Amino acid sequence: MAEQKQRTRFRPCIDIHSGVVKQIVGGTLSTTTPSTLQTNYVSPNPASYYASLYREKDLTGAHVIMLGPNCEEAAMDALKAWPGGLQVGGGIKGGEDGNCEEWIERGAGKVIVTSWLFPGGEFSMDRLLDIERRVGKDRLVVDVSCRRDPTSSAEEPRWIVAMNKWQTLTSMSVTPETLSLLAAHCSEFLIHAADVEGLCRGIDEDLVRALGQWVTIPTTYAGGAYKIGDLERVDELSNGKVDLTYGSALDLFGGDKVKFEDCVAWNNRA
Repeated sequence: MAEQKQRTRFRPCIDIHSGVVKQIVGGTLSTTTPSTLQTNYVSPNPASYYASLYREKDLTGAHVIMLGPNCEEAAMDALKAWPGGLQVGGGIKGGEDGNCEEWIERGAGKVIVTSWLFPGGEFSMDRLLDIERRVGKDRLVVDVSCRRDPTSSAEEPRWIVAMNKWQTLTSMSVTPETLSLLAAHCSEFLIHAADVEGLCRGIDEDLVRALGQWVTIPTTYAGGAYKIGDLERVDELSNGKVDLTYGSALDLFGGDKVKFEDCVAWNNRA
C-alpha cells in the first residue's frame, strides 16, 4: 500500500498585544517607538473565545503569541479554555530565572522560544540545551522567524533569523544546516516571514519552497497569506511539509478575504 502523502494543514493563531487579541503588521512592532505600530484589527472577543473555538473545531497546534507586556493574563485564559492544546510564545525563557516550565504548568502543550536563544544577537547552543532539558524536546518549538538578507539577490534569496519582535537581525541564517542543528533539540518550527507579516499581499514563495526542501520536523509558516488558495499553494511548494497560518485576511479577525470555515473544511478533507 502506497504511503499517504503529507499534506499542508491550516494552523490558527491568537496574537495578543497589550492584553487584547489583535492583528498587526509584524514589521511595525517596536519597543522604542510604539507609535509606529500598525494595527489591522482589534478583537472584541477575549483570547479564551478563540481557544474554545479552535478546540471545538479540533484545530491542533494553534499558537498563542504574547507581543509585549501585559499579555500573560489573556494567554492564561486561553490555556484554561484548552489545557494542553495550545502552544505559547513571546518572552519565553529558560535558565534559573526563566518561565518556560511555568507555562507548561499553566497548561501550554508546548512553549515557543526565539529571542532568549540569541543573547546579544548571537546563537547560544548552551541556552538551547538548557531549555530542552527543562521542558523536553517534545514540548519545545523554536521560532525561526526571519527577514530577507538585504544583501541577497532575488534569484538567490537568503534569510536571517530575526529576534526582539523581529526588530533585530541575529547572526544565524536560515539554512539546511542551521535547521538541522535546531531540529535535533525541538519538536517543531514556527516561522514568521517578518517582511510580509500582516500585509495580506502574498506569501514568501521562495521561503516556503526552501522550507519544504530543508525541514525535517513539523513546521508552520506565517506571513502574507490572503486567499484560501494559499493553502494549496503552500502544499504544492513545500510538498505538504509546511503548514500555514492566516492572520489579518481571516474573517475571524475582521478580514474579508478568507473564511475560517473554509480553512476548517480544508483540514477535514480526506
